[in-house]
Amino acid sequence: MDDIVEQLRDALGDDQVIDAGDIEERYLRDWSSAPPHTPMALVRPRSTAEVSTILSLCNQAGVGVVAQGGMTGIAGAAIATEDQIAMSLERMRGIEEIDEAAATITAAAGTPIQILQEAARERDFLFALDWGARGTATVGGGLATNAGGNRVIRYGMAREHVLGLEAVLADGTVLSMMNKMQKNNAAYDLKQLFIGSEGTLGVITRAVFRLHPLPATACTALCALPDYRSAIALLRHAQRRLMGAVGAFELMWADYYGIAHEVGNARAPLPDGYPLYVLTDMLAADPEGDGARFERVLEEAMDAGWVLDAAIARSETEVTGFWALRDEVAAILAAFAPCATFDVSVPIGDIGTVVEILRERVSRLWPGRAAMFFGHVGDSNLHFIFALPDDTAATELAVEEAVYEVVRDYQGSVSAEHGIGTVKKPFLSYSRSAAEIATMRGLKAALDPRGILNPGKVF
Repeated sequence: MDDIVEQLRDALGDDQVIDAGDIEERYLRDWSSAPPHTPMALVRPRSTAEVSTILSLCNQAGVGVVAQGGMTGIAGAAIATEDQIAMSLERMRGIEEIDEAAATITAAAGTPIQILQEAARERDFLFALDWGARGTATVGGGLATNAGGNRVIRYGMAREHVLGLEAVLADGTVLSMMNKMQKNNAAYDLKQLFIGSEGTLGVITRAVFRLHPLPATACTALCALPDYRSAIALLRHAQRRLMGAVGAFELMWADYYGIAHEVGNARAPLPDGYPLYVLTDMLAADPEGDGARFERVLEEAMDAGWVLDAAIARSETEVTGFWALRDEVAAILAAFAPCATFDVSVPIGDIGTVVEILRERVSRLWPGRAAMFFGHVGDSNLHFIFALPDDTAATELAVEEAVYEVVRDYQGSVSAEHGIGTVKKPFLSYSRSAAEIATMRGLKAALDPRGILNPGKVF
């Protein structure tokens, strides 16, 4: 094991290889409850060529390599163990190109998503991938988990944004698939193998994303609703009346809403006490005309009884404030640590029922513990935070079993957008058949025969 560290140091230089005892805490854990580990070394390559060198050397030595992005995942996928090398891509950072004719943006894997958003906006484009950890989560990590976020109902999951990709295989082979065209049907679309693979098939190093026209404004409202059925009615009504311009539809149950503004810095635009709250927006081209249309849709929803109260943002400051309420997840996790966090999906029509079943189940089994529900309901994604009691290890597994059994019963997925990692590994069969898992193992064996890429993750 010491030999591989010295080989890496000889190949990369002392400043790019950090010994186990000198690795900072932020490289040892993610946002999940998976225990931290100290890898044998941390490497921080600056280029695809250096990633290739690292993987080639580790493959020859049979030593596992765990690629790391912003460490904001909740499945333990980026945590390296004591007999593995952690490889942070944080130095591979920056926008390489914005092609206005092709409407694309090319960036290195270690670039935070917010950097792409800001660079695109400066050129009057919209980079539509977005999630709460936008300032920390990176291109590579987001693609490795096929992250979704706030605007999936209009723009799709991460894979829908990718036109081209560069990835390095376990033996150091570089696959440069840096396509800019929306139409390219020249045999297999290999980039899709790596998106959502959690670094088990190859390490993503660069990507080409599609851009969209920058909206002139975002009409944003926070609505209070009487029940989940009204949320679905409001969503479908808004999508029909606004001709597909609904950009986000974020649902917060009363338990999440009350705690979010209590523990965070966000202002509550509406009072507590309503059963449900929806943060929704319309990405608009005509601020006056579209703004009036947006307000009419809300008025119609109030007349129908689907909306009980609403606050409409009248400035960019208020828009930011509304979204801050939805993005208080990190503050909640800190305030209620240790927590079990869940990222699941079930058919949209069943989400309300599933929430009630889960709330009843955990309150009966573990009375008095905080349980908070929220999610990107327009795309079937439900999030759930549960404050664990002191006997965390045993209790967390029991909570996971209780939650994932319900998800399985409703033909849902144990992972909507954060991947499997180690945390959800015991429950993969709840959402994937034996034949599917066997096919995944076959792909893994073909691309990584020595099993060095993110060993022990997914299956």
